[in-house]
Amino acid sequence: MPNVPTDNLHQVAAFGRAAISGTSVAAPLPDDVEVSFEFFPPATDGAEDRLWNSIQRLAPLNPKYVSVTYGAGGSTRERTHSTVKRLLDETDLLPAAHLTCVDATTGEIDKVAQDYWDMGVRHIVALRGDPQDTSGVYKPHPGGYAFACDLVSGLRQIGDFNISVGAYPEVHPEARSAKADMDNLKRKIDAGADQAITQYFFDTDVYLRFVDQARAAGIWVPIIPGIMPIHNFKKVANFSKRCGATIPRWLIDLFDGLEDDPETHKLVAASLVAEQCRTLHAFGDKQFHFYTLNQADLTYAICHMLGVRPKPTAGDDDRAEPDNQQSKKQKAI
Repeated sequence: MPNVPTDNLHQVAAFGRAAISGTSVAAPLPDDVEVSFEFFPPATDGAEDRLWNSIQRLAPLNPKYVSVTYGAGGSTRERTHSTVKRLLDETDLLPAAHLTCVDATTGEIDKVAQDYWDMGVRHIVALRGDPQDTSGVYKPHPGGYAFACDLVSGLRQIGDFNISVGAYPEVHPEARSAKADMDNLKRKIDAGADQAITQYFFDTDVYLRFVDQARAAGIWVPIIPGIMPIHNFKKVANFSKRCGATIPRWLIDLFDGLEDDPETHKLVAASLVAEQCRTLHAFGDKQFHFYTLNQADLTYAICHMLGVRPKPTAGDDDRAEPDNQQSKKQKAI
C-alpha cells in the first residue's frame, strides 16, 4: 500500500469533526499553507493587461505553481501556449499547462506535450475536456485519447511530468453515478496521476465526505480543494448550475441584496472563503487551488487571512532590527 498522507481523513478520525469545526476560525494564523492559482488565456489586448496585472499582484505570494487553462481549437490553444511561455520567460513562477483530449489526435496532443517539455514545463493538468458541439454530449475524437486516464498514460510516455487530474466532490454532471465517477478518478490515478484538484464547492462537508470516500476506494494521492472566490454571485450561481456545484440556501442569503453594493459584496466574499479555507485547514488541508478568474483582489485578501504573505525584503528586515534590538534591551532591563 502507498504511503498514506496525513490529511483530513486522519484528522477526523483522531479528533472528530465537531471538535475541529468549533475552533477552526479562531485558531492561530496558519504558517504552513501552500497555494496555487488558475488563470485563463486572454482573448483581447485589454484582457491580457488584466491577466498580467493579476499575475504581478499575486506573484509575491510565492504560489507553488500557476495553471493556465486550455481550450479546443487552434487560437485558444495558441493563447495557452503563449501565456505559459511568457510565464517561463518573464517570471519566476512555475506554470502548469492544462491539456485536454478534445478535438485532436493523439499525435497532435503528444506534440503539444512534447513542446511543453522542451520549453521547460514539468507540470500538466490532464483533463478530458468539455464537449465542443451544441449537443453537450462528449464524443471522443476517433484518433485521439478517449478519456483523461488515456491522456495520463500517454503523457507518461513523453516525459516525467508532474500530472494533476480533476476530481468532483459533487459528482461530474455526466457521470452515471457517484461510484462510476469515483471509479473514473481511480483509473486516472492508476494511470499515473500524481494528485487531484477538485471542482470548487461551497459546502465543506461535501468535500470532506468525498475525501473519505476516495481514501476508502484506495485513492491515496493528495486531493487539493479547488476554491472559488465569488466576484459576482449571480454569475457564479449560473455557472454552478452547469458544472454541478451546489449553491446552498445559506449562501444565497449571504449575498441577498448585494447586487448593487460591490464593496459589501467583496467583504462578504473574502470573509466567506477565508472561513471555508481556515476550516479545511483545521481538518488537515494545507494546499488550496484558487480559480482566480484572472482577478487578484479577493484571492490576495483570502491568502492574507490564511497567513500567505509576500516574503519580507532585506530592507524590511533592516528596518525591523532596531525595534527588535530595543525590545531585547527592554527585556534585559
